[in-house]
Amino acid sequence: MSLPPELSTLRDALRRRLEIIADTAWRDRDPTSQLQALRKISESIFHQQSALAPNLPPRLRHFMESQSYAKALAMLDTIEAG
Repeated sequence: MSLPPELSTLRDALRRRLEIIADTAWRDRDPTSQLQALRKISESIFHQQSALAPNLPPRLRHFMESQSYAKALAMLDTIEAG
């Protein structure tokens, strides 16, 4: 099952956030730049969440509101897998 484009974009942003956090080499090399990238993707996620909130499945909305982004990502991956 394919995700709707807006949920696919949200999923990609959640994945990118985890990638940024996991990049310890980037953190060690340039922590300020990494933090800026983390802020930027987090703001994007927040705006997407705000726009999508009324149409999100309740459990996904809960994960997003509580910033349980790993759980939200897992749920989106499960939805896509069908």
